[in-house]
Parts: sequence; C-alpha cells; structure tokens
Amino acid sequence: MPNSESAKKRVRQNAKRRSLNLWRKRRIKDQTKVFLHALQHQDVDAAEQAYRKTCGLLDKVSSTPTLHKNTASRRKSRLARYLNELKKKVGSGS
Repeated sequence: MPNSESAKKRVRQNAKRRSLNLWRKRRIKDQTKVFLHALQHQDVDAAEQAYRKTCGLLDKVSSTPTLHKNTASRRKSRLARYLNELKKKVGSGS
C-alpha cells in the first residue's frame, strides 16, 4: 500500500490510464473483428467500410501513448493486404 500522498496519486493515475488504454485497445479489437468477419463472408463492400473505420480508429489511437504509430501502420498494412486479396479473389470470379 502506498504511504505518501504522491504514491497514492500515482496509483490513482495508473488505474485511470490503464482503464483508458484497455478501452481503446478493446475498440480496436472489436472493429478489427468486424472487418475480419466481412472478409470471411467475402463481402467486399462491408469489408471496405470496416477497413476505413478500422484505419481511422487505429490512426486516432496511435496519436495517443496507447499504441505506437508503427504498430498501427503495420496493422493497417496487413488489413489492406487481406482486403486486396479478397478483391482479387472475388474479381476473378472464384
């Protein structure tokens, strides 16, 4: 248990920041699942919409200390690759 006032305040700040970070990461995970669900069902329009929302959310969260900019960029790149593969697959008529 913290004894000094500054240590008590630090505990409060850490708890607040942790809950905010968890909330932001949960939003990213949920939105990514929406995108992957659209990919799995081969719905190009829904996948494109979900991709745009996911990228916007990743950009917004990466501007905070919760997520590093390179991590967000890497995730966006992977999702874009999945989307392009789906477009090729659906476009070829398979």
